[in-house]
Amino acid sequence: MTVRRRSSSFTPVFLVVLVFLVASGRSGCRDAGLCCTGRDPSCVSRGWRSDRSYGTCYCDQACVSTQDCCHDYETACPAVSCVVSEWAQWSGCAEPCKATVRRRSRMILQEPRNAGKPCPHLEEHAGCAEYWTHGGHCHNSLVPALIISGGYGNARKKRDIPDSGDIIGYCVQFQLTSLTKGCQQSADPHNQWMQNLKEGHRVCVECQPPALSAGQTHCAGDGEEEEGDRRRSLQWQAVGNPRCRGAWRRVGRLEVCSCPTAHSFLFI
Repeated sequence: MTVRRRSSSFTPVFLVVLVFLVASGRSGCRDAGLCCTGRDPSCVSRGWRSDRSYGTCYCDQACVSTQDCCHDYETACPAVSCVVSEWAQWSGCAEPCKATVRRRSRMILQEPRNAGKPCPHLEEHAGCAEYWTHGGHCHNSLVPALIISGGYGNARKKRDIPDSGDIIGYCVQFQLTSLTKGCQQSADPHNQWMQNLKEGHRVCVECQPPALSAGQTHCAGDGEEEEGDRRRSLQWQAVGNPRCRGAWRRVGRLEVCSCPTAHSFLFI
């Protein structure tokens, strides 16, 4: 009986000592001096894992997604998220007298490390049109009407519309006669409004600053100058998706837009 008691008491002590000896080796990222970026199979240690099991564990950035990090990965390799600068000013339009784009960009101030948040996009494009050159105004036929969702007008900041207090806008109603398939095929959530463009529908397009600036009587591309034939087919293009374009016929000018929100747009 005494031998058995000694045997039963010796076994737990032996196991504790064995676990201690194993665990006292390369037990995690800090003791191993490891902290790697990306996916690196050689960035490996041995110790307690974050799932509370003991064995091979990793100290590379990918271990967060594969869930096989060493228990001390988060403290030994603290996550540092990407930091970017504020947006620079928008550039001018790339070319006058045509539907084109303008750009703005921002810079990376801190690269992400250790599974920190990745950097957001660093460049943005927006639809743009300059309706004049150094020599004067463009010919109206060279510039299609550029349109965007009417909801954009609610988000315009006053500082983006200098000296616009005395400018009174107006609305023009058109009937869509044709449009490209690109209006229905954009995956960008910011372009979902284009799916409301349907052939045969009537739409309202508001002319307001900054598309209507001081000294101007109308927005370019609104058909106001087509004195000879108001039923003439006019060209338009959606801002943000050059594949979404088409033609419409002017129905008439309104002081206040009366179309449903889904069919209300803005000249740019």
